[in-house]
Amino acid sequence: MRINKFISETGFCSRREADKLVEAGRVTINGSRAELGSQAEPGDDVRIDGRRIGEHRGHVYIALNKPVGITSTTEAHVAGNIVDFVGHPERIFPIGRLDKDSEGLILLTNDGDIVNRILRAEGRHEKEYIVTVDKPVTPLFVKAMSEGVRILGGMTLPCRVTRETERVFRIVLTEGKNRQIRRMCQALGFRVTRLRRIRIMNIHLGGLSVGKWRDLTAAELEELFALLDGRQEQPFPGK
Repeated sequence: MRINKFISETGFCSRREADKLVEAGRVTINGSRAELGSQAEPGDDVRIDGRRIGEHRGHVYIALNKPVGITSTTEAHVAGNIVDFVGHPERIFPIGRLDKDSEGLILLTNDGDIVNRILRAEGRHEKEYIVTVDKPVTPLFVKAMSEGVRILGGMTLPCRVTRETERVFRIVLTEGKNRQIRRMCQALGFRVTRLRRIRIMNIHLGGLSVGKWRDLTAAELEELFALLDGRQEQPFPGK
C-alpha cells in the first residue's frame, strides 16, 4: 500500500499529515528514504524520525465532550492539547477542530481514512451547535444567518437556524470555515458568549458529561459509514 495509507493505518497521523512527513524527508522504509507514492507492506521497517512505527492494531473511534480551554491539536508541546487530555492508550487524533473557547462534541480516531472522508468539503456533512450571544436573537438575525453571511472574503452557505430562547439559537452547518459561527455573529454585530457542538452527522453528544469520552457504538459506526457512502472491512471493533 502507499506509504501515507500505511502510516495512517498505524494511527500515527492522517494521510495528509503523513504526506507532509514524507516530503520533509522524515520517513524511511527498510532504511531507505521514502518518497511520495512509495509502497510499504506489513512487516516493513517503517520509521519516522528514526523511530519505528507499529502496525495497525485496530481502529478506534471515540466521542469526547471537549471542555473550554482544551486545544484540538496533536502537538505535544501545546499545553492542554486534546490528545494528552483524553489520555487514550492508542495514538489518536481529532477529526477536524473545535475552537479552544468552544465546547462540545468532537470525534477522535486512529483511522486516517475516515478523517479525510468526514472533512471533505463537498460532502456537506451536518454539524449542529447551540450558541449563546450577548444580545436578543431577532427574526432579522435568524434570517441573515440562515441565508449566508460574508466572512473571510466570501459568503457562507445557507444553513438552518432556529431561535431557542431570547439569547440562544441552534444552527446546523454543512461547512467548516475557521471560527465560522463566531465570525458570522460578529459580522452581524453579535458576540458569542458560549458555543457548544451537539452533533456531527449522526453522532450526538447526548448526556455525555463535559470532559468525558466514550467509544462510538456499533450502530453509530454502521450508520456513519453508510452516510459516507463507503464500505470498510472493519467498520467497528469486533465485526
